Amino acid sequence: MVPKAGSINNLKLVEEELSSLGPNEVTVAVKAIGLNFADIFAMYGLYSATPKGSFVPGLEYSGEVVVIGEKVTKWKIGDRVMGVTRFGGYTSHLNINEQYINPLMDDWSFVEGAAFLVQALTAYYALFNLGNLQKGGTVLVHSAAGGVGLLANKIAKAYGATTIGAVGSASKLDILKEQGYDHGLVRSKNFKQDLIDALGDKPLDVVLECIGGRYFTDSYDVMTKQGRLVVYGSARYGQNSSRPNYLKLIWTYLTRAKLDPQMMIEQNKAVMGFNLIWLYEQEELMKEILVGLKDLNIGKPYVGHEFEFDQMHEAIKLFQSGKTVGKVVVNV
Repeated sequence: MVPKAGSINNLKLVEEELSSLGPNEVTVAVKAIGLNFADIFAMYGLYSATPKGSFVPGLEYSGEVVVIGEKVTKWKIGDRVMGVTRFGGYTSHLNINEQYINPLMDDWSFVEGAAFLVQALTAYYALFNLGNLQKGGTVLVHSAAGGVGLLANKIAKAYGATTIGAVGSASKLDILKEQGYDHGLVRSKNFKQDLIDALGDKPLDVVLECIGGRYFTDSYDVMTKQGRLVVYGSARYGQNSSRPNYLKLIWTYLTRAKLDPQMMIEQNKAVMGFNLIWLYEQEELMKEILVGLKDLNIGKPYVGHEFEFDQMHEAIKLFQSGKTVGKVVVNV
């Protein structure tokens, strides 16, 4: 629990009793927790959806149903599940409405279950609902070796798209090749030309962007007419420290990429953005996306790093470092 946002060092292990179980709720014994950048920004106090006062971070988990409410009919005690929650995931047990949990596939581990939903929902919604990806299209994914990036590649490839992944280090190119990206690029001063070379004669239809700065601008410039750039994160504001450096944040904000709406009309391009907290509140839309994901049959997520519950601070520190590949998961 974080008694007060502002520093990751405020995150402390505490014990408290669960609230009484609602009639449409189940109690889940959490077995694994997935880490996300939203967790870091919430603990920093920089995420607009952060609860006021003390709160438990965490957006996704997997576990086992141990208690069911009196009106619950879909689930039974012992069911293996995975779910998303509007904070509260860093815990051993939680009460949640039965509509917000999903069955964990029989051949999936709890670790894999905790690595899937946030990334898959983000990637699918960005590619199709916002990006309007068409069969045969071309997609550029920034932070391509991360949890969202690797699942975005699987989703796009399953739909017949060409995928280009951008990473911050050459050491991550092997994982892109292993996971089936058509092209892998390292962000550098030559990124724009490297992107043009990778495209060849293909238009760049969709960009999944989470870095900002010149890479936002370069990606937008290369994107074809009627292309869509979807902003799904703000990694440029992330810091490898326990508390925010506000002077650096201010400078980063003031030097952020900017677009002229009038020029956007002339260029016939779009920029769109969203956050998962909004999607969490759209219950029917989430169900539609999960059906779409099931139809694509993209398989298991890639888990790159595992920690134990008492290593939460070590897990967060590695996650902040930018040296991870795939998903970081904490076992409970």
